Amino acid sequence: MPLPPLPKGSVVLVGMPGAGKSSIGRRLAAHWGMSFRDADSEIEAAAGISIAEIFARYGEAHFREGERRVIARLLNAAEPVVLATGGGAFADPRTRRIVRDSGAVSVWLKCRISTLLRRVVGREHRPMFVNADPREVLERLMAARHPAYAEADVTLFCSDEHPDVTTRRAADAITAHRPPERLRVALSRNAYDIVIGEGVLRRAGAEMAQRLEGRRVVIVSDQAVAPLHLPTLRESLADAGFTIAAEILVPAGEASKSFTQFERVVDQILSAQADRRLTVLALGGGVVGDLAGYAAASVLRGLPFVQCPTTLLAQVDSSVGGKTGINTSHGKNLVGAFHQPKLVLADTAVLRTLPVRELRAGWAEVAKHGLLQGPLWDWCEAEGPAAMRGDPAALAHAVLESCKLKSAVVTEDEFETKAEGGRALLNLGHTFGHALEAECGYGGQLLHGEAVAIGLGLAVELSARMGLCSQEMPGRVREHLREVGLPVRISDLPRSFSIARLMARMRADKKARDGAMRFVLLRAAGDVFTESGVSEDLVRALLTEEGCEP
Repeated sequence: MPLPPLPKGSVVLVGMPGAGKSSIGRRLAAHWGMSFRDADSEIEAAAGISIAEIFARYGEAHFREGERRVIARLLNAAEPVVLATGGGAFADPRTRRIVRDSGAVSVWLKCRISTLLRRVVGREHRPMFVNADPREVLERLMAARHPAYAEADVTLFCSDEHPDVTTRRAADAITAHRPPERLRVALSRNAYDIVIGEGVLRRAGAEMAQRLEGRRVVIVSDQAVAPLHLPTLRESLADAGFTIAAEILVPAGEASKSFTQFERVVDQILSAQADRRLTVLALGGGVVGDLAGYAAASVLRGLPFVQCPTTLLAQVDSSVGGKTGINTSHGKNLVGAFHQPKLVLADTAVLRTLPVRELRAGWAEVAKHGLLQGPLWDWCEAEGPAAMRGDPAALAHAVLESCKLKSAVVTEDEFETKAEGGRALLNLGHTFGHALEAECGYGGQLLHGEAVAIGLGLAVELSARMGLCSQEMPGRVREHLREVGLPVRISDLPRSFSIARLMARMRADKKARDGAMRFVLLRAAGDVFTESGVSEDLVRALLTEEGCEP
């Protein structure tokens, strides 16, 4: 069976001695009709002596400098190559930079120590094995080099299978590899990156290692997410040299954004011998991110914080921007802090594990961003149904464009201090939505995204009744949200609501001023603004027509 199509550039194989870099590399090159190069052989040819002699005469520093020059020459040649590197090459940060800057795809052939031991027996030509216990040498090298190997673009787990099988798996992985998108949230003091793409969770440790000083983490997740994605995260962190100081699991659902769970999370972080280099990592949806982020903001007055959002809603909205907090009986997110993450890792592949209801709830925030941005709204109407059927390209586009919009808004108004507009615009539909959510009690009867969907329809309806937007716009918004499976009216919900209680909730909303309701309104897709002078009678009339009781 033929291998997948020829890669666009060079392929660099990295890994421990005995991983099979030369064996697999030769097979890949032969099948693709590319040139194969072995860095060690090229070095020996250039030096005219063996690697063992180079080490003996000149030392490792001299060898690594020559190795870098050889690898740079091979990767900058006119024709792409398949290159097998020595075990220590990729452990050198300057060599890693050369590989990365060349545009080559780097592949870590990762093997268990038992496999490597069988393959390195008798390798006296390698300096590190001379007069040494192979197991001890390999264990030491793995501890030192695995954190660097973890930065490779592709990780391929290799066993004692036939090399042809490994070659096919390597070719499939190389062909399928797509570099993640990277967005910079360019805040003046707390700038950070958002990394978006399939398989990003497997690279979490490597991405964190490049940005964090400490190597100890506390993971906060929930009981639904942890069985699905925590094993991948654990392995990624271990490969990159991180120690997991604690794993804290909370019940799934909005009810976990409570003082009770906040106290429990803080206590367990402190019990993990917290210092200011201890990183809090949130693995989950918006609830976990908000709760873990607020705990990170509070312990020792601020710990490093990393977001690994696993829901569409969290990837497109709550994981970006640094808002953290918990709910109270008075309303949603009324206690919290601004605490920017050091990094956001949005693995779009994990969205395949989401229940349909959760995926749809996340789409409400995408639609909101579309209404804020303009052209994205037209795209939402065209591609929303495909995204809700799980189309990977549509979901990736939704995450990327939403993060672009939100990062731009956050950069301009980090702490939501603008008198008008700014970050408050991100609350389109949320004044109504938060009130509905609070009335339902955060027990799962109404998801946040479902509340936002209803709130979007009401906000646009209110805008139309005030003569701000076309009379067709509310129907258009509701039709799209209904098409993707979201509730669009209060009457769609299996319970009744009191107008008086909803109005009281809206007066207590974070955006309210001096007890007066404040709404985000819309003139057209892409033309949105904040407004405090909305008639309460108009809001009451709207809620009455929605079937609410006095």
